[in-house]
Amino acid sequence: MLQKTNLSRREFIKKSTAGAAGLTVASNLFSLGNVLGANERVRVAAIGTGRRCRSLIRGFHQFSKEMNMEMVAVCDLWKIAREEGTKLVEELSGKKPKVYRNTDELYEKEKNLDAVIIGTGDFQHAIPCAEAVRLGKDVYVEKPLANNFDDARNVRKAVLESDRVVQMGTQRRSSGHYKTAKKIIESGAFGELRIVEMNWNVNQPKRWRREEEAALLREEDVDWKRWLLNRPYQPFDPRKYLEFRLFWPYSSGLPCQWMSHQIDTVAWFADDPYPAEVAALGDIYQWKDGRENPDTFAAVFKYPKGFQVNYTARQTNSYGGTKEVYLSNLGALDTGQWILSGDGGRDGVRPTGKNGNLLEETYVDDKGRNRTKGISEPIVPTEQGEDHIKNWMECLRSRKTPNADIEAGYSHSVALCMVIEAMHTGKRVRFDPDKHEILVD
Repeated sequence: MLQKTNLSRREFIKKSTAGAAGLTVASNLFSLGNVLGANERVRVAAIGTGRRCRSLIRGFHQFSKEMNMEMVAVCDLWKIAREEGTKLVEELSGKKPKVYRNTDELYEKEKNLDAVIIGTGDFQHAIPCAEAVRLGKDVYVEKPLANNFDDARNVRKAVLESDRVVQMGTQRRSSGHYKTAKKIIESGAFGELRIVEMNWNVNQPKRWRREEEAALLREEDVDWKRWLLNRPYQPFDPRKYLEFRLFWPYSSGLPCQWMSHQIDTVAWFADDPYPAEVAALGDIYQWKDGRENPDTFAAVFKYPKGFQVNYTARQTNSYGGTKEVYLSNLGALDTGQWILSGDGGRDGVRPTGKNGNLLEETYVDDKGRNRTKGISEPIVPTEQGEDHIKNWMECLRSRKTPNADIEAGYSHSVALCMVIEAMHTGKRVRFDPDKHEILVD
């Protein structure tokens, strides 16, 4: 099971709340933003310029010229990550961005900054997001939004009290395939959802290991105490800094990284944002390399609308790959193969889909790319991440709600925090949607 820290639960919550509260002083600086003019350049900074954030920078650059936006600054605690982020922005744009060691420096110097892209570690999303919106910045923030429930509640409150555009990095919400699947479920043709079977299986001993980079990481090149944020203090450890996905309380690993994507899809499709109950367990069976988070994990969710989600993930055997199958009494919607069928349904009763195929008609566009029309609208199968960051950039101009807003992020964070609590305690965990409290039986 997950290793626990020596800090008590009460002490951890107290420290977490204090860390978040320290940022609320910035709320006095918050001012309502206006709709940006079509000719007004949008100034954006990247915070936490590691591998994932650099991918987001590439996506941003793809649309920056047509939308009159510019990456003006990069910010990271680690010298090497700052250098890599700076190099990438300069290669893409031809301009060298300003470089900052932390967000204090960034916000002090960049007075005209409009928005930030946050690509930091799993536990470092919520507090920087809350800080940014209270300073009047729009935000694209990677998932998971939060793996600590106090952080989730605090950032949700900060965003809802603002007029800022916040996009969660759950990019499936910008995918034409997933949008069509949601429409099928909403249409009623599929019948009432009863079971969702999900798994994410790989066989990768080096997944999330960064041994070569860890050998380069020196304490004098980072700000270790600032990196810890509101987590308990412990001595500098390059493995935990770079391989945080393998160590609690920085990440839960499989739930934080993979389940957060898949459980977000469930809440979105079913329009049922919070699980009612969760039971979960996990352990390290194979890769005993000093990690603290499980290499094998399972959870069962019960949802208020009357269906169950059976979720498993492992890094020890790839059989079955990644799968998401939505089941009703009438049939199956397989989002791996994108097939709607009567498989497993009642004899003589089938879902109403053309030829049983979710993707109905394939054609070639004017650029020679394969395209597929769905049940009611064209599906453009570009990279989900590109569609997603483009949606955020469009919303910076229009001030419309993006595809994955703060409620979407809070929703997957509720499920994630329930799972973490269930794994730590070995008990069934419930959620009270009226009081917004996680309860342990």
